Amino acid sequence: MIALKWLFPLVFVIGLAIFEERVSIPSCEIVPRDGVEVDKEELRVMMVANLLLMGSEAGYMNMYFRDSYMAKFLKKSFDRLQPDMLIVLGDVSARGSELTKSRWLSVLQQFQRMLGPFLGLPLHIILGDRDIGECSKLDLKSVRWIASNMPGLDSSGCGAFEMSNVSFVSLNAVAMLCGNNDLRFSIEKVIERENSDLQTFSKDLVERENEPSQSVGHFGWRVTDMPSGSGPVLLLHFPLHRSPNNNCKGYNTLKDHISSGPDESLKLLHNRIIFSAHSNGFCDHTHKDGTREVTVPSMTWGARDDPGFVVATFGRNKAVTVSQCSLARESNVIMAYIFVILLLISTTLVASKSQLRNLQR
Repeated sequence: MIALKWLFPLVFVIGLAIFEERVSIPSCEIVPRDGVEVDKEELRVMMVANLLLMGSEAGYMNMYFRDSYMAKFLKKSFDRLQPDMLIVLGDVSARGSELTKSRWLSVLQQFQRMLGPFLGLPLHIILGDRDIGECSKLDLKSVRWIASNMPGLDSSGCGAFEMSNVSFVSLNAVAMLCGNNDLRFSIEKVIERENSDLQTFSKDLVERENEPSQSVGHFGWRVTDMPSGSGPVLLLHFPLHRSPNNNCKGYNTLKDHISSGPDESLKLLHNRIIFSAHSNGFCDHTHKDGTREVTVPSMTWGARDDPGFVVATFGRNKAVTVSQCSLARESNVIMAYIFVILLLISTTLVASKSQLRNLQR
């Protein structure tokens, strides 16, 4: 009976290890798209968003449970999907705009520890509103310092790069929508530089709410006869869509966290595809001009019970296949832990009572 007393805990520990191994494996499904089929895969990119890391300010729950599982999620996703690149669509930090430089560095160190096998891959990170703050808190020096610690970003928080003949452009959407500021004008120059491929934000940005003297202005881009979809892949933190579409919710993400924004969905021309984030949920939206926008869900239990991410596969024929990947629900994992602990306690008590009765005899 003594041997049996120690056998039960051992079985439970092994069972718990197997459970953790299984729940950390992502479940991915290709999002159906008529007429889209990748011919000769050229690039596979894993896209995550809204990690909301706390760095040195992380509590016990985050440090020893959520962050631990996040590291497992990333490792298993890498092993299973074998991506060529990782892109983070903003909000690496839960409240980066309020952090000192030393605390920001602790967030970046925490993120680096979680990356594990991804450290050997090309990495691109764009800035979110939690990283640099909303319009009222936007600080030029702070943004430039944070951007300098993100791979591939210029001082305005924008980037342009190419991987396997696939061109990408990332924009600091927060600063772009915050009225007349030095960062926004720097972003305007970035878009002008990419204007041969990227035709966007062409007219009618509304004035700041209750502040008619501080208008957002407009960008006057040259209109070309480039065919739709021939431009780069556009990376943003804020979604551009605002209306319900298939699996999309009807929300105005642009006005949820910033005081000014476009009166209608920002109009894009020629982009191959757009990837955005911020809203926490997945969305596959088609704009009126035919441009496809995929909103990447949050990959953290701190934002939603069922986190996820997206894998985009780019083909040489300009086609893009998107797979929506889901991870284990936090509530299910916690319930499993509670069940195992209660079962372990009850089994131990039964074994102890049985041993006591044997001694009394």
